[in-house]
Amino acid sequence: MKKQADAASRGPKSTTRLAKAVVPAIVDEERLLADLRSLIHSARRRIASVAFSTQTLLCWHLGHRLLNENLQGSRAAYGGQILVTVSRELAAEYGRGFSYAEIARMVQFAQLFPEKAIVVTLSQQLSWSHFHALLPIKEPLAREFYAEMCRVERWDVRTLRQKIGGLLFERTALSKKPKTIVASEIAKLRDGQMSPDLVFRDPYLLDLLGLKGAFSERDLEAAILRELEGVLLELGAGFTFVARQKRMSVGKDDFHLDLLFFHQHLRRLIAVELKLESFQPAHVGQMEFYLRWLDKHERAAGEEAPIGLILCASADAEQVELLQLDAKSIRVSEYLTELPPLPLLRARLHQAIERVREVAARRLPAAEDTDRP
Repeated sequence: MKKQADAASRGPKSTTRLAKAVVPAIVDEERLLADLRSLIHSARRRIASVAFSTQTLLCWHLGHRLLNENLQGSRAAYGGQILVTVSRELAAEYGRGFSYAEIARMVQFAQLFPEKAIVVTLSQQLSWSHFHALLPIKEPLAREFYAEMCRVERWDVRTLRQKIGGLLFERTALSKKPKTIVASEIAKLRDGQMSPDLVFRDPYLLDLLGLKGAFSERDLEAAILRELEGVLLELGAGFTFVARQKRMSVGKDDFHLDLLFFHQHLRRLIAVELKLESFQPAHVGQMEFYLRWLDKHERAAGEEAPIGLILCASADAEQVELLQLDAKSIRVSEYLTELPPLPLLRARLHQAIERVREVAARRLPAAEDTDRP
């Protein structure tokens, strides 16, 4: 009887504890909805990515199949007739995406990008609309450059068109190298290796700053920070802003670097000095000093040595070349706050490329003579 009484006395308390244990917690509806939305958006992005990739590969396969019919050369006229017929039939069945103009682009696509493995890789990031922008580029190496940079930096179609229109390839240090080196650098980029020659430009187009007439270095620096998002787009993906007027204490004196960035792909600090005047050889000594300080005090484990960029109003190519700045990890580039007409800029860049390549060609025989026993 006593045990029954004890059990009876414990019964209500046990029931109370059990009731407390099964009370459901309050649901955080906002967090739940945020998680569900994230899952939906992620799935839709994957679906869109697969759809874009499939469409791009379909266009390549169609173009490749038509090329296999040997519709070029002496059979070009016949080939044109075939494309008219094929496009008329396909457009009637599948819509405007298979018009004559589109079918002709597909054939050109297969011609200009003959390696399926490369197309498969590019199609993971580039849509058929991206290739629409790439196909008109006549220079093969420039076309490959834009395709790979678009893949690596994940440009949308609008950005790709802006980069092409802004002559990005012609403004890179890479464009001034011999074609064999350009091809080698692009091949390395496919394997995930990015070099400084792919990153730095000359000149930099800073018309977005809105600076006209006379302005000071402080005005230029302030404008860059004010329009930092646009400036980073011009610098290229991978740049992260670190500091303005970076203080460097050496002995009893303090020195200040105008701008400091970090580049994700290069794994390096990028020191930037702004100059309103033309480039002077004396600027190199100042930048070397800054780079040594950064290498000693700011370089983290696993990072490469810092690189310096001297941005100036103008630069004499012969002076820059004579200083052999690549060995010192220093780059010199002009900046343009007001853009010249595009044909003028294009002509100027092409002249610079040809001049540098001619100098390199003259040096090559001399180097070979030196190597001979």
